[in-house]
Amino acid sequence: MSKTEVSLHIFKADTSSHTPLPFADQGIQAGFPSPAQDYLSESIDLNHEIVRHPASTFYGRVDGDSMIDDGIEPGDILVIDRSLEPADGDLAVCCIDGDFTLKRISLSQDKVWLIPSNEAYDPILVTPDRQFEVWGVVTYTIKQHRRQHRLRNPEQ
Repeated sequence: MSKTEVSLHIFKADTSSHTPLPFADQGIQAGFPSPAQDYLSESIDLNHEIVRHPASTFYGRVDGDSMIDDGIEPGDILVIDRSLEPADGDLAVCCIDGDFTLKRISLSQDKVWLIPSNEAYDPILVTPDRQFEVWGVVTYTIKQHRRQHRLRNPEQ
């Protein structure tokens, strides 16, 4: 796999289900702790919260490390909206010369650059001789924070 390729597993967003989950409507403090709520009075449905255009929204699982400095790691799930017009600085799934890649789009003086967030990868200048398409704009990234850990045997 070349450095411009990213293996994405694409899934259509199914928003037909309604799955309300408990929601901490007062927010969760990331600074000083606040008194805990006795109960959660609100609910949230992630299908309706993060999918604005169901007919043109897809999920993709990241496989690759070219965006690691933006906090996007292998295994993260992207919410990709194909109906959005890409803008300068957007995170986008692009197809260049038949290969998918996840990069930030930089638009400047009639040039399009695809910018990685890992110094091991070079920016890609989109030239007229290349086949190029912005496949979709990434609107959300879903991360797993608790990884499966293998317990180490202390005697090993």
